[in-house]
Amino acid sequence: MSKFHTTEVSEFCLEGKLLDFVIKDGYNLKGLLLQTTDGECYVKLAKHLRASFDLRLPPGTWLQVVGEKKHDQKTGEVKLKAQRVMAASPDAATLRHKDLHRENVSVSSSSNAKPKKATILVCQKSDCMKRGGTGVCQALEAAVSARGLESEVTIKGTGCMKNCKAGPNLVMPDKTRYSRIKATQVPALMDKHFGGDSVENEQDHESKVTCLSQAEC
Repeated sequence: MSKFHTTEVSEFCLEGKLLDFVIKDGYNLKGLLLQTTDGECYVKLAKHLRASFDLRLPPGTWLQVVGEKKHDQKTGEVKLKAQRVMAASPDAATLRHKDLHRENVSVSSSSNAKPKKATILVCQKSDCMKRGGTGVCQALEAAVSARGLESEVTIKGTGCMKNCKAGPNLVMPDKTRYSRIKATQVPALMDKHFGGDSVENEQDHESKVTCLSQAEC
């Protein structure tokens, strides 16, 4: 019998709730993990989407994804590749949410049970790492631990933020972006965003914050 056409290619359009980004090698964005009415679903992003995708998009955001579906008729494996990703309409998102809740989807119940963590995004591309990104990550982890914020704050490495020459780059939970950050500036940055009670000279603290703000260029 003929061996061709073992893979069926078609278009797909689905809506789902963003669970997480799928990142390879610590910084390469590859795709999205979505919760749909049929369960969890991995969607690979086309190259043009990976370069421009907003990694600050919070988990729980409803998305509509359009792209190409490949179905291997021999193995039954299905692969999805997104060509367009858009915000889902509020009405559709509400209906989908009701469906998921009715089916007792675990991700919905867990999100109700636990408060959402604030996420600090840190670029882990090689250029940022060479400019001191490793030290910044270590300083952030130490600052979170020292302030007892482990249950409230998480630090997440991301792909390139498209500002390599001004690295290290990071984005705070309120979407404030900082560049050229040094490890020694991290305590002041944490105090600014999380209301630290550090005992330091007020004038010195203000000067550190000013320095951080000017670094955002």
